[in-house]
Amino acid sequence: MSSPVSTTALAWLGRSAMRAVGGVGALALVAGRTAWGLRRLERRELARGLVQFGYGSLPLALATAALAGVIVVVQAALYIQRFGARAFLGWAAGYGVLWEFGPLLLGLIMSARIGARNAAELATLKVGGQIEGLRGIGLDPFALLVAPRVVAMEVSMLALSTFTFLVSILCEAVAAKLTLDLPVRVFFGTFAQMLSPSDLLGGVVKTGAFGLAISLVSTAVGLRAKGGARAVGEAAASAVVLGCAAIFLLDFLLTTLLSRVLA
Repeated sequence: MSSPVSTTALAWLGRSAMRAVGGVGALALVAGRTAWGLRRLERRELARGLVQFGYGSLPLALATAALAGVIVVVQAALYIQRFGARAFLGWAAGYGVLWEFGPLLLGLIMSARIGARNAAELATLKVGGQIEGLRGIGLDPFALLVAPRVVAMEVSMLALSTFTFLVSILCEAVAAKLTLDLPVRVFFGTFAQMLSPSDLLGGVVKTGAFGLAISLVSTAVGLRAKGGARAVGEAAASAVVLGCAAIFLLDFLLTTLLSRVLA
């Protein structure tokens, strides 16, 4: 005869599994409906999303990139000085930012900013009945609201990654000059000689995957909101938590895959 503790544990595992399956199904549904809605994409909503998610996030993204570049150099300087490998700092710092720290930090910051905002706005529309109202008058909310937001968030992430990579590399060169007195030409010389286009491609692939995860997760969470004003806050919080979890999972999977494919 099973004990109450084991029965409770099995029930919790069953509920968790059902929630996980439901979440995956919701993501698949949102992805499919969004792809179908791309044919009738609302361009005004797309333009608003690009300004809201992309241009509005530029100062935060650049500040994060600058700090990340300086931190990478400061941390790397400890080992560079110990082993006397100053000439490799440009390669090590550039590889760390382009391949790992740049996409990961940008994804986490954008999950907290644009992911939470997207989920909160969609949850507000869902709770307030506007989503059902659009369906009632024969309009597709995925073509009008969801697809433009997903495209805007993905394009914004890729565009922001370009600026953040450039700012981060420039800040790394300045930090290397100030901390190790490493000439800027030496920093960029090893950066250009030892880094390959596949390293940059890996960072772009990761950034695109993180942007897609943020947009789909936040959209699915926002559209599943039920209740009153409390549901809006819960949707924003869940979008951040689930988005960050998805980013870490994708980072592990993509690092393993890309290191084999692009090696």
